[in-house]
Amino acid sequence: MSSLLLASAFGLGLSAPLVQAEEDALATRLDPILERAIAQQRIVGTVVMVARQGRVVYHRAAGFADRDAQRPMQEDQLFRFASLTKPLVAVTALRLADQGRLDLQAPVSRYLPYFTPHLADGTPAVPTLAQLLSHTAGLHYGFGEDQDGPYHRAGVSDGLDGAPLTLEENLRRLAGVPLDFKPGTQWRYSLGLDVLGGVLEAATGLPLPQVVQQQVAAPLDLHDLSFHVSEPSRLATAYRDGYPRPEPMSEPYLLPLPKGGILYSPARALSATAFPSGGGGMQGSAGEYLAFLEALRQGRLLTPTSQRLFMEDQIPRLQRDDAPGWGFSLGAAVLRDARLAKTPQTPGTLQWGGVYGNAWFIDPARELSVVILTNTAIAGMSGPFPDAIRDALYRD
Repeated sequence: MSSLLLASAFGLGLSAPLVQAEEDALATRLDPILERAIAQQRIVGTVVMVARQGRVVYHRAAGFADRDAQRPMQEDQLFRFASLTKPLVAVTALRLADQGRLDLQAPVSRYLPYFTPHLADGTPAVPTLAQLLSHTAGLHYGFGEDQDGPYHRAGVSDGLDGAPLTLEENLRRLAGVPLDFKPGTQWRYSLGLDVLGGVLEAATGLPLPQVVQQQVAAPLDLHDLSFHVSEPSRLATAYRDGYPRPEPMSEPYLLPLPKGGILYSPARALSATAFPSGGGGMQGSAGEYLAFLEALRQGRLLTPTSQRLFMEDQIPRLQRDDAPGWGFSLGAAVLRDARLAKTPQTPGTLQWGGVYGNAWFIDPARELSVVILTNTAIAGMSGPFPDAIRDALYRD
């Protein structure tokens, strides 16, 4: 997709002749990183897009959408977002709060009367909507526990598998498991955005996909963001990391972790009956995600109050053991200490990733937004490939 099409389709500014040198310099830095990762078979295919000061200054598709079919990657390819879904659902909630239709400080039970969890000692402890957004609700993900853990025993889905559940059924199962800690006292990555998806349905009376469409996609005139892909030919084939090369994911596919494992169902993206996971169920293209990030960075989606809730650290008194130097807003990780985090990014940078092999970040101080989508889990989310792109963008 050309810069002209990106600008006209997504509302991003065209690069003026005066910044052509910057575009050429970025291509010189970034193109070899993409080509090397593909040649070394770290990833199968990728689309990388960069916007600076409201202009698309880099966009490139490389590798294969499907290696066996020799189908080359296209810039408008659709990818399984996994946790790149979370910021979209978070912004949907913040917009509803701006409209007075949602109270972020209210307990979840105001909207979902059945969601009344308790602590291990039986003490009632219902988190607020803000705590769902900040991952301080006392929940976690099943992929981080052993196979005999409480979420597995209760049959709770992480939203990436092919479990034949409705959203309400899954949340009722989750509500019956004791919380890990008193809400607001710790940070732990969790199914909070899936619970929030149920809240959004209850608050609006609409299915979650329709709420996200109305609140985010429609205002930005975006057409590829969805919970269900209706054009299979546009969806990149999902690959797993592997030596000597990545291989297509099986259906289902279990990625073992030091404790637990992630259960994927690549076919879920094509299922019209899969429940809409607010934490990991969406698909879309790099260009549209970049348009969303830029609208967010520029303050075109939220009121100033909600903008601060998304862009600034909302857990200043809590430490994240999983990511030194990083805090969390009501939507994304926020960089507190670049030295501690071992990153060249500016403090205040926001970022997150998705376990199908995707990553993004916004550096507000540099007016920089970056989207890295791949079809290779999890090499496109963390590790040498996204780190090399990040570091090249900060090389003066």
